[in-house]
Amino acid sequence: MSTYAIGDVQGCHQELLSLLDRINFDENTDRLWFTGDLVNRGPKSLETLRFVRQLDDKAVTVLGNHDLHLLAIANGQAQYMHKGDTLEAILAAEDKDELLNWLRHLPLLHRDKQLGFVLIHAGLPPQWTVEQASTHALEVETVMAGDLYMEFFANMYGNTPDSWSEALCGWDRLRVITNYFTRLRYCDADGKMEFKEKSVPGTQALPYQPWFEIENRVNKDQKILFGHWAALRDYKVNYKHLGVYPLDTGCLWGGCLTALRLEDEKWFSVPSKQANYANGVGDKSE
Repeated sequence: MSTYAIGDVQGCHQELLSLLDRINFDENTDRLWFTGDLVNRGPKSLETLRFVRQLDDKAVTVLGNHDLHLLAIANGQAQYMHKGDTLEAILAAEDKDELLNWLRHLPLLHRDKQLGFVLIHAGLPPQWTVEQASTHALEVETVMAGDLYMEFFANMYGNTPDSWSEALCGWDRLRVITNYFTRLRYCDADGKMEFKEKSVPGTQALPYQPWFEIENRVNKDQKILFGHWAALRDYKVNYKHLGVYPLDTGCLWGGCLTALRLEDEKWFSVPSKQANYANGVGDKSE
């Protein structure tokens, strides 16, 4: 039995199937972990969503910002639709309700103590232990799975608050938790997020740093799998030494789709078929 963590698919269904062939995925014995952003911008979001859902307990998926964006649009927040969104097929599908209900009940964080890995979409603030992160993830997950989920999506968007305080409450508290898990790239030593910076590290304004390079990060003793940041494929540092495993290798943008086998930390990848994005066509906004 092997466990494979896979980076952001974003509707690149054909590449996902090719990657599963590459690793000789066996549904009877193997398990898949997905870093989130199953959907949007790519050509086959509906097919991707259906495929991962039918894997049932053979797959673990955490929510990414594009997954949450889909849920928000489906629940009345159409004013936030972006030019490059490719969500129409899902919203028109006969099984839309079943797919979205499944998606809404997915977690923001998954931890396997036996394997020794934590799975998230984007990042963790430097002051959260994994235990604290799990507690805060549950706060958001409980609201999304409950009767107030439509109000959550109505209040989800926004860049404030941009840093954590235990004194936060209400939608502000849930919004900052959600932003850490699904949008974080850069922050300062106190966990203040910078949302405008998205490029390869070294191009950002100081004092912001990649969240995983903050010196006082209390969760650095954990092995953390994450996606969200395709530009990291051009940033050459010793990620293993930092305790992080960035899995978004830019399939949507003409890069590749990547998997990590957790038992021996062996990497696998297949090339992207997204020619339009590889040639610089497409909306690269968050």
